[in-house]
Amino acid sequence: SIDYDTQDLVSKTGKIWTFSVDVPEQFSVVTPKNSVIIEMSNFPISMQVDNDQSHLTFPSGQTNISYYISTLASAQPSQPIPEDSGTDNSLIMYVGAIAAAVIATAIVITKRKSRGISEPSITIKKDEQPEPQSLDPESIFKAKRDIREDDKEIINFLSANGGQAYESELRKKFLQPRTTMWRAVKRLERHGIIEIEKKDLQNIVKLRSSLEDIHE
Repeated sequence: SIDYDTQDLVSKTGKIWTFSVDVPEQFSVVTPKNSVIIEMSNFPISMQVDNDQSHLTFPSGQTNISYYISTLASAQPSQPIPEDSGTDNSLIMYVGAIAAAVIATAIVITKRKSRGISEPSITIKKDEQPEPQSLDPESIFKAKRDIREDDKEIINFLSANGGQAYESELRKKFLQPRTTMWRAVKRLERHGIIEIEKKDLQNIVKLRSSLEDIHE
């Protein structure tokens, strides 16, 4: 395995942490618990959410992920946290440093063989549980023949993205304002094609897993 220094991978501006890595092969990252992703430099190949952590798989190359930690906000919901408090800032720095260390130390480089060629890849030392497979677009289009063309593009993107994506990713992908994209995902939800899951301050849009969930 290869160990990285935390400062080489993670930086902090205010309350926002930024994870940056340049890898020559496909790799996966598990974000810290209770973290909220607010920006990614490129789209992941797949994304899963498990136990308040995002499991992201990216293609090779430079990747930047910006996020913040919402642990303090959820722990004390009835008391606002003053931004100018030195003690609170110290706590935020401490939590953020732990989160950065989790990312920096969880990534290891392993060797895998594909067609007789050894290739380095970055993976996470974690047992992954199999998740239900989402519907493929063709099955959806056959069951719902009146779907709009722009909605079909959203379905195709979700399918290619592992069956789910943040609503903010959809807005960025299709260059749509918040209200327009929200109407689109709610329309697909009424069709029974997707479900919307709340995670902290963001919506995760997921394709349903079986045709039994789709009702004409």
